[in-house]
Amino acid sequence: MMDNNRCLASQPAFGRWWRGVLFLLMAAGVGWAMTAAAVTFTTSLDRDVINPGETADLSLTFEGGGPKGNPSLPAIPGLSISYVGPSSQFSFVNGQTSSTITHHFNVTALKPGVYAIPALSIQVDGTALTSKPLKLTVSQNSAPSAAAVNSGAEVAFAKLVMPKNQLYVGEVATAELQIWLRDDVQNFGNLSLPAAPAEGLNLGKMTERSRYRAQLGNRSYTVVPIGITVTALKSGPLTLGPLTAQLVIVVPSSDRGGDPFFRQFFNQGEQKPITLNTDTNVLQGLKLPDNPPAGFNGAVGQFQMAVTEGPTNVTAGDPITVHVRIAGRGALDTVNLPDFSAWNGFKTYPPTAKTESSDQQGLEGDKTFEQIVTPQNPEVRELPAFAFTYFDPEQKSYQTVVQPALPIVVHASGAAPLPAIATAKPATSESTPAQADILPVKQELGPLLAAGSPLVTQPAFVALQGLPVLAFLAALVWRRRADHLANHPRLRRQRQVAELMRAGLADLRTSAAGNNSEQFFATLFHLLQEQLGERLDCPASAITESVVDDRLPALAAPVPVLASLRELFQLCNQARYAPVRDPQELAAVAGKFETVIRELQALKA
Repeated sequence: MMDNNRCLASQPAFGRWWRGVLFLLMAAGVGWAMTAAAVTFTTSLDRDVINPGETADLSLTFEGGGPKGNPSLPAIPGLSISYVGPSSQFSFVNGQTSSTITHHFNVTALKPGVYAIPALSIQVDGTALTSKPLKLTVSQNSAPSAAAVNSGAEVAFAKLVMPKNQLYVGEVATAELQIWLRDDVQNFGNLSLPAAPAEGLNLGKMTERSRYRAQLGNRSYTVVPIGITVTALKSGPLTLGPLTAQLVIVVPSSDRGGDPFFRQFFNQGEQKPITLNTDTNVLQGLKLPDNPPAGFNGAVGQFQMAVTEGPTNVTAGDPITVHVRIAGRGALDTVNLPDFSAWNGFKTYPPTAKTESSDQQGLEGDKTFEQIVTPQNPEVRELPAFAFTYFDPEQKSYQTVVQPALPIVVHASGAAPLPAIATAKPATSESTPAQADILPVKQELGPLLAAGSPLVTQPAFVALQGLPVLAFLAALVWRRRADHLANHPRLRRQRQVAELMRAGLADLRTSAAGNNSEQFFATLFHLLQEQLGERLDCPASAITESVVDDRLPALAAPVPVLASLRELFQLCNQARYAPVRDPQELAAVAGKFETVIRELQALKA
């Protein structure tokens, strides 16, 4: 009886415990369901009609939760979409807490049209939330009518002016965007060009030009011109525009209240953002004539070419620097040198280029190339002729500028004698008379003769035996000398340069006697390079006038020697523009050079 009562008493306690657990589970499920239902996702645009170049704000709003990380949008042709960042908002009303996270995107219109922003599906806490699609209309830009412009009714407007309506492929021209501001515009700023559509044209550098005043009707305008470089990329119809300019102008304030005295110093105007549009310019792209010359590499414009070289009196293997300057108007970045690799007898290196513009747009200037070529043998007598070909859109034809062949003098390089190894001459076998297999016994021995003095006592024999010893000693001395020169290249170069100086002085006297000023100074410059290069232990081609002040004082060179060297270098430089024509002056220069060379050779290197 007691056990039954205990069982009956325990059943209600167990039921209460089970009902509590069930209640908690149901509460958690309901809470989860309420949480899941509370998360919402919506998209919106702050405006659904804009002009090309303008920007609308696209908001992705999450209430009650949010995605992990920043959401992304698909690319939409004709629109430029960029992420700005998130913003958060929290509220507590009647004991209820709510949170909102909004992700902002800038949507910039690139061209007119009706664009659909598709429905977006984003995961939030494992649940896919989908928004509704949106529609954005980009209206066609329109410039004000000619009547409104000429009447002076427009506070501001824009014009697009092209210098010509036909462009060859590769031709560069300058379009001008003109911003017209009426005389009641007190100031302006924040000028930008968010939209500049171009079909078949490449837009380049934009620069503001000098402002000027113009009259339209009864109103005066300030014109702000902006130059824009355009390059034709194809033949056929080309379009530029409509261009969109955005700026902020300051106009007189509509609030005329207050003290007139203070109003002339304060609150003079109010800022007003405006958008200006131009008409569309239609151009015609022209194809370059067929069958261009072989050397044409795409340069279009008007150009000139000047070539300088130096030095022209070199040794085989020494570099010659050819400076090619191409100046004119056009796309300088398309100007390239012709191919030098086909020059026979020369080794060429890739050229270096330097461009300098003389105008703000970068259409006028010059491009200087530095081409290094090295003659390989003394049979080379000239730098071959080469041509630069370009297309002139004004002449409507290909033009070729030819640089004739330039004469040069190439000397053979002095080769160091290689040490030779004395080898014994192989003995030649002498034919011996054939002997019979069996010799007969000699019956008569012949008369007996008296024996002479021994060969050791004969001076001629002793002297003959000494010849191999003398030859060995001579070969040993010659071999030691050859090894010494081979192991001391600077000594070998010193002797070679000394021999070159002796021959060069003779050439200088011959050129002076023949009044050959050009050959005289070319030889003089080469000899100066060789002698200074040997003293300073550097290549002769690297010697310039600067070594006189930079490196020779380290060798304790006397001041008169340095002054004489400067004078000789200056004479060589001036000979190209003001050559010396008097044989006596040339002979005097040769004498001064001979004195300087002796003093240089006496310096301790």
